[in-house]
Amino acid sequence: MDNFTNEELEEALRAIASTISKCEKVQPKLKQGTSQHTLLIRRIKAFNIASSLIMQELERRNE
Repeated sequence: MDNFTNEELEEALRAIASTISKCEKVQPKLKQGTSQHTLLIRRIKAFNIASSLIMQELERRNE
């Protein structure tokens, strides 16, 4: 992640947080067990992982 500035990583975090929020708002509208619901759940998990990794990188840089 050394190719990205802190500002770029922080902007990515904001974008990811926004996307997670939008996905969570849609989730109750989808029927459990459908492919759309499963995809959305996996997408939310992936965005949470990406967010955690970016936060770890920012913390590492601020040590």
